[in-house]
Amino acid sequence: MTNEELKTKVISAISLGCDKNKVDLENMLGRLKAYGFTISSDVENADIVIVNTCAFIQSAQEEAISNILEVESYKNNGTIEKIIVTGCFSERNYNQMQENFPDIDAFLKLNENEKICEIIENLYDVPHAKPYKTFERVLTNNPSYAYLKISDGCNNVCSYCTIPRIRGRYKSYPIADLVEEAKNLASRGVQELILVAQDTTRYGEDLYGENSLIKLCDKLSKIDAIKWIRLHYAYPECVTDQLLSYISKNSKMCKYIDIPLQHIDDEILMSMRRRVGEDGTRALIEKIKMQFPEIAIRTTFMVGYPGETSVKFKKLCKFIEESKFDYAGFFAYSKEPNTASFYIKNHLSRFTKKHRLKKIVSIQEKIMTEKAKSMLGQEIVALVDDFDEMTGEYCGHSQKLSPTVDFGVRFVDNNKVKVGDFVKVKIYDFDGNDFKGEIL
Repeated sequence: MTNEELKTKVISAISLGCDKNKVDLENMLGRLKAYGFTISSDVENADIVIVNTCAFIQSAQEEAISNILEVESYKNNGTIEKIIVTGCFSERNYNQMQENFPDIDAFLKLNENEKICEIIENLYDVPHAKPYKTFERVLTNNPSYAYLKISDGCNNVCSYCTIPRIRGRYKSYPIADLVEEAKNLASRGVQELILVAQDTTRYGEDLYGENSLIKLCDKLSKIDAIKWIRLHYAYPECVTDQLLSYISKNSKMCKYIDIPLQHIDDEILMSMRRRVGEDGTRALIEKIKMQFPEIAIRTTFMVGYPGETSVKFKKLCKFIEESKFDYAGFFAYSKEPNTASFYIKNHLSRFTKKHRLKKIVSIQEKIMTEKAKSMLGQEIVALVDDFDEMTGEYCGHSQKLSPTVDFGVRFVDNNKVKVGDFVKVKIYDFDGNDFKGEIL
């Protein structure tokens, strides 16, 4: 087979896990498209399928295995030719992958992502073409918004987390490179940048010797076509008055911040190796609510951590009820090998963790529903993300609604709107999942 013949192959991909993992896949697809491959969303009718995996907790690994087995069935039926597994699951379990999944053609470690074209050439015994130095990310969502991955790895070594072992130490990407990427995204219709990293609030400390997140946001704000900039994964110890004031005053910064808090009990937080305890957590949330009430707060909590007694769990539930977070996600503790918490005594049963997760989710759902209903009659500006052909509705989000993780905003087609537009919408209903609105 020649290089030209290889280029006739159709490649599809399955993306699992976090937005940071999604950016890795989009960059791989960009390299493949530059090579000459056709990129398709139709997995079953592709020649080559990439399964980009997550391995943060056990449930993520189970999801990865399920998707790998499903794609293997397509190959065994003769539907597809080659399967490549990438991402954190492949990195974490690299030595066992070939034995456990003999039908997979290639497993990539994270540092091999840039060699994706070369690896496919090897699979088809094709001479290596000259690598493409420049390429455009293939966005896997409509380009109203895009994720900008500003670093990789993590130095926080939280007791339950596998990321430092999988991804390595924190590594910031240069400001100049990020600005160049942002300009390219803007030229393709991206209106909002969502800054992601394992910890966005430590950006630049390794590269420039000082925290440079605000400096980066300043540079990004100067790109005319970028209208909104959103921060995800801001660790509480680094959410300073300066950062909050910057979000509040910069018109391009979404009035929104994602702060993973994990728990409220001091003993649990100390065991988790979190740097902020109960007093500091309460003071931070109180500060945002009192001094920066325009900033919506999203957070994340873990239930069922080893040693979480019923008293400690009730304390967390009460904190949720009192704090009335705009949005919150929850997950049950997962006992992961090679983490510090793996060796702690007093692990809870799966039943207990599942029961607590269900209870605390129910508490937050009531809070979010009350907050959502208070929005009825209000006018918001929404960025249009998609069009639902089944319902005839456009789907979008506002500054205080992060796409895919928070509620959406749906409104009827008036034959004038297109993806990427900003529209003023009056909210008239909430169906439990999305706001319903009418265009003004």
